[in-house]
Amino acid sequence: MLRTFLLGAVGYPALELLTRGRTHYSMAIAGGASTLLIRHLSRLPIGRGKRAILCGLGITGIEYACGRLWNRSYRVWDYRSMPLNWRGQICLPYTLLWCGLSAGLLTVIDFHRR
Repeated sequence: MLRTFLLGAVGYPALELLTRGRTHYSMAIAGGASTLLIRHLSRLPIGRGKRAILCGLGITGIEYACGRLWNRSYRVWDYRSMPLNWRGQICLPYTLLWCGLSAGLLTVIDFHRR
């Protein structure tokens, strides 16, 4: 379980550094919590698509909680200009992105389990 958390705690900030050129320590916490959630939801006896949607919604919840704690001044991220955003902390386009990334990770997890 610790390895799963560390995978996200290192992987997500690294992904942000590659794509945005910056990150924040809270992204390590969000990434670790998200990978734990994906690992847990990967075991549900439902289709991969439904699991991916649940993971995306769960990651969005984690993102919202982290935003309320560490992003009140919008210095970590700012979705206020994105469509269908909620208080600039979460938005539909990123929820869909989390679902897609989760689907890919769930595919890897399913392959690894076989």
